[in-house]
Formats: sequence, structure tokens, C-alpha cells
Amino acid sequence: MLNEIRVWPGEPYPLGATWDGRGVNFALFSENAARVELCLYERRGHRELTRVAIERCTHDVWHCYLPDMRPGQLYGYRVHGRYDPGAGHRFNPHKLLLDPYARQIVGRFRWSDAHYDYRASHGDADLSLDRRDNAAAMPKCQVVDTAFTWGGDRRPRTEWSRSVLYELHVVGATRQHPAVANGLRGTFAGLGTPAVVDYLRALGVTAVELLPIQAFFDEPALVRRKLTNYWGYNPLLYFAPQPRYLATGEIGEFKTLVRQLHDAGIEVLLDVVYNHTAEGNRLGPTLCFRGIDNRSYYKLAPDNPRDYFDPTGCGNALNLRHPRVLQLVLDSLRYWVEEMHVDGFRFDLATTLARDADGDGFDPHSGFFKAIGQDPVLSRVKLIAEPWDLGDGGYRLGEFPAGWSEWNDRFRDTTRRFWRGDDGQIGELASRLTGSSDPFAGHRRRPWASVNFVTSHDGFTLADLVAYREKHNEANGEGNRDGTNANWSANYGVEGPTDDPAILETRARQTRNLLATLLLAQGVPMLTAGDEFGRSQGGNNNAYCQDNPTSWIDWSLAGTDEGAGLLAFVCKLIALRRDHVAFRRQHFFEGGPVGRDGAKDIVWLRPDGSEMAGEDWNAPARFLACLMSGAAAHFPVTATGEPEPDSTFLLVLNAEESRVRFTLPRAFARQVWTRLIDTSVANERFGIGPEHPGRRYEVPPRSVLLFVAEPVR
Repeated sequence: MLNEIRVWPGEPYPLGATWDGRGVNFALFSENAARVELCLYERRGHRELTRVAIERCTHDVWHCYLPDMRPGQLYGYRVHGRYDPGAGHRFNPHKLLLDPYARQIVGRFRWSDAHYDYRASHGDADLSLDRRDNAAAMPKCQVVDTAFTWGGDRRPRTEWSRSVLYELHVVGATRQHPAVANGLRGTFAGLGTPAVVDYLRALGVTAVELLPIQAFFDEPALVRRKLTNYWGYNPLLYFAPQPRYLATGEIGEFKTLVRQLHDAGIEVLLDVVYNHTAEGNRLGPTLCFRGIDNRSYYKLAPDNPRDYFDPTGCGNALNLRHPRVLQLVLDSLRYWVEEMHVDGFRFDLATTLARDADGDGFDPHSGFFKAIGQDPVLSRVKLIAEPWDLGDGGYRLGEFPAGWSEWNDRFRDTTRRFWRGDDGQIGELASRLTGSSDPFAGHRRRPWASVNFVTSHDGFTLADLVAYREKHNEANGEGNRDGTNANWSANYGVEGPTDDPAILETRARQTRNLLATLLLAQGVPMLTAGDEFGRSQGGNNNAYCQDNPTSWIDWSLAGTDEGAGLLAFVCKLIALRRDHVAFRRQHFFEGGPVGRDGAKDIVWLRPDGSEMAGEDWNAPARFLACLMSGAAAHFPVTATGEPEPDSTFLLVLNAEESRVRFTLPRAFARQVWTRLIDTSVANERFGIGPEHPGRRYEVPPRSVLLFVAEPVR
């Protein structure tokens, strides 16, 4: 029958394979192709049934309509044209190619030299041409029916100022969870297990930030070492979910997960990688974009189109200055918002997305930013930038447009260095605690522009940060050369595990200090999954290829005395943040009078209780205290439009190894201080006091104290 398949002209829009209830429209962009063939496969993808020569090309989009096709059909493309790497063209019809707009892929990918468009053993390298067919080792694209019953799904739409992010990996969070069924571990269905969702809700986080779930491939070097790209920062398809995360094999599984998390009031953010693809440099494989239209999809080296512009360190960079490539990214983002109901994105190496025409600089008015800013869908979701790449001038913290938030590595490094005991950090820490107005106050941005974190997937876990001075990445097979050396960590006497009770107590206290600093600071806090009860990676600070217990969360830790105590402490901090607008202000502190009593919105204090002066900031101190006024001038308003006042808080941070005598200040007439947090005490009771203003308080070494001012009763 397929030899007599009916082929109609079809339409150039939408791109991809679209089931309309009667047939399937196929549309593929290629500006420089000479001919395109659509290859159709039987249901397992092993045998090609027929090839359809696509004869219509409208505005560089090759299109046809097959009225006899139905969802489930497997397909791929072969694209004909010049093979001239020196001119940027790498067409090779011997290679089966994936559709950039594929919603799902089926079948196993196997690495083979046949995936390269050149003969790997040839002396001319990529100037040679390989004529082997790679189809047997390629997965196939699948036509899907996107229909799904969302019911009454409602997006939480949590305000930025109320957000607490939780970065997690689908596999890492579920592979060892005791409540997740064996067949669901490592999948979206496993993450949607009621016990997992209930845990997230009880913890108090408002959004999960999922490490990359768009279809990615394992690099051949990792496969040779019997490892995988566990993190997923090696993408190839921007619409299809990673197949191994689907227990059912159906994309509706991800939609079900989103609906379950929304029902719990939790938003879903995706970590997305639109800066480069898995096809690598000029010696990489030909799997999709390179064979469809290399010169259009990738940014080529201006002086040698055979090479790629590479600010990512991954071999290539997508050419977002090409309107069709920019369309691909925007179409993908809208698909995940409109079809999959996700609530926002974290953009990996986001500087690359806004490089100027020559790639030498960063353009805050780039077409990418303009397109998102005026998009009625994308401009309304959460947008988070990783504000750097590896190219020249790639570090751009604070330079992204209004409406964007950014990962703030200055918060991470300053917090780590202060608690490690480095001198000269108090001025920097004061800025980080108050929302980092120094990089973010421009363009009327708010404190929530700063996404604060102490750890992330990339680097030490929190437990390892206080247990290792050096990285231990030997298991990655790169001679421990990978991963950063700038960890700002300490082991407090022993490298790694120990039974010494004094060292363990110091590590536990420092862990609480780091968490308290994170969750009591202005901005948006981000926790890394498992840090709340002491997950370790054995000192590996670059576990990108460790799909094993090194990276998987050991949930049994949450049941130990130490883990349960730390978890309760984190829940308490998140609840404090939720209940008090003082820790999630809508505007930056000004350091001036607010309210009718003329009190300053924030006052930085010396140990004697007096206000700090200019010279105090240059002292080699490791002690910082501030009084945050409860006046309502800069706080949000209630639904009735009335100001929402809050209590006055006193925050004290002592990184000294000895006690500091601190005079408790007066916030208002006839008041006492009630202590809410004391990190020097494990599992302390809530609300300890009262303490009277003017009293000399002995601040324990290496501790965070939080007091609330209350009237004398």
C-alpha cells in the first residue's frame, strides 16, 4: 500500500509533522538543500517502507501532506545538496536525519562511524565524504497526537517574591526513592508518585527546576568509558522529551506529572540548552541540523566556514540571528508552555543566545530578547538566565533585560567564603543578603532578579562543601582534571568522611549557616535536591556523567537523626520566609527612613550595637548584623490595597571561631527580642526569649541568629 501512498502538496506551516485529525502535514526548513526525501518506517523502526520525494518548497520550507498517515507513524529525512565544508555546506543524503520539530523519538541510538558525514579514518578528515547508511543505528521520529485531558489544571503563577526553587534531576530524585515503584524509577511517572509530590509540598518549595529533559545524546567519549551524559546538557531535539524518562513511552506522561505538581501548588521550570547541540564541532556526527542545513542552523567561524563559532566549549553554537533558527527556539518554548503547561525556563549559558553579529559581544537588545519580550505567551512565564558562557566577555551578571532573573554566582561564592572564614567579605555579603542591588538595580529590576544559591547540580553538594577541600572526580575518567578548582570549601580537619564528633558538629553547624544565609536573604532562593538532609557525592564536583548512586538521592538519609533534624530546620526557614514579607521584599533597601517613626529600613550594626560607619566596612571582620525595619513603605500591599506591614527582625552572622559580645539594639519603645533561629544549636526550640535591648548577648562562634522584635506584654 505504501508504494501507492497518496501525497498532497501540504502547507509550509506549522513546521514538523502535524496530525490534523485527517492526515499528517510534514514541513522542514532548509534554505540551501537541493532536494528532500521523507523516509517512512514500520512500527519498530527497523525497516524502511517507502521514501517520499518532497517536491513543494515554499519560502525555504519543504512540505507535503499524507492523507493516509496516522499518529504512531515513524519517519526521518534525507537531505540532498552540496557537500562543501569549506563553504559551510555538509549535505549527505546517506545519513538519516531527525526532524528538528519531532515531538517524540522511538528506538535506540547506537554510536557508529556511519553517523559521521566524512570518513573518520581518511587523511582529509571532514573534507572526505562517507557513503555509509546510518539508519539502522538511528532512532526514528514519531508522529504524535497531542490530545490530552487537562481537566481543571491551573497554573500556580507564584509571584517571584514568594518563590522558592528546588533544582532536581528526574532520575536522581526517583531512582532510590522507596515509595516509587521499580518500573517507574527514573521517569516522569516516578516523579509524580504521590509520596514524592507530598514531600515537595511539605518541604515548602514553590517550583521544581528540572535538569534538561529535552532529548539528548551521550557523547561517544563517555560511551567508550561506559558512562552517560547524566545531566543532559547535550541536546539534539528541543520538542521531544528524553525517551528514557518515559515509563509509558507516551508524552502524556510528562503532562500528567505537570498536572500533579500544579495540583500541589508547585510550578514546573525546565533547564533548557538552546546554546549548542550534540552534533559538536566540525568532526562531530551528522544527526539533524548539520545535515539539514549546516550553514543556516549553526554560527560558523567568520574567517573559515569549515569551523564553528564556539563560546560554549561544546563545539558549536546555534545561529539565533537566523530568523528560522530563532523561530525554532521560540516555537519550542511556546510548545512547552502551551502544550505541556510548564511555567518557565532556566537558560543554560544564556550569554550565547544574545551574542552580537560577530559573536564578540553581548547584545542586551538582541533579537532573542526582543522576541521573547514581546511574545504574549513567553513574556508571562518565569525566565532565568545563567548569565555567562565561555567566550570572550561572556560573564554578564546583571545585564539581562527587565523581566528576567539570573543565577547569582556572586551570592554563592561570597556566602561560601564568608562562612569558610575568609577576611574582607562583609561588604560583599551585605550586598548579597539585601538582593544584590549592585548588579541588579538598573532598569527598575527588583530583588527577585537575583536567583540565590549556595550549591547547584554543577559543583559540590552542601554536605561535600563542608567535608572536602579538594574535588575528587576520578570516577569521571578524566584524571581529576575536570570540574572547577574554585570551590571555596573546607573540610574542618579531615578530608571526607570521619567519625570525629567535633568535626561532625562543626560541619553540621556550617551547613545550617549556609542554609540560613540562603533562605533569609532577599532574592529568590534555590535549593539543590537532597541538600536539605545531607546528600553527598563523595567529593565529586562534576558528576555530569555519574548515572549511579553517586548522583542519585539517598532518601534514607532523611530518616536519620542528623538528616531529619536538618530537614526540619530547612522547613522552618522556608516557613519563616513564606510568613514574613521582610525576607521577600518587592523593592531594594534604601538605607533611609521609612514609615512615620523615621526609622531606617535597614541598619548595619557594630558589635556594640551602634550603626556601622564607612571605615567599619574595610575592617578584616567576620561578623555582620543588621536591623530590618517592619515599616511598610516598600513592602507588597494586600488584596484591599492596604500596606502589608511586618515585624522588625535582627539578623546576626558570626563567622568568627570565637564568641562575639553583641549589644542588642532597640527597634522601638517597650520591646523585647525573641530568638527564632540559632544555628549553633541543633533542633532548637522555636521562639526562645525574651531578650531585652541593651543586653550584651554572647553570639556563639560560627552561627546565625535571627531575632524578632515584640512589644512588652
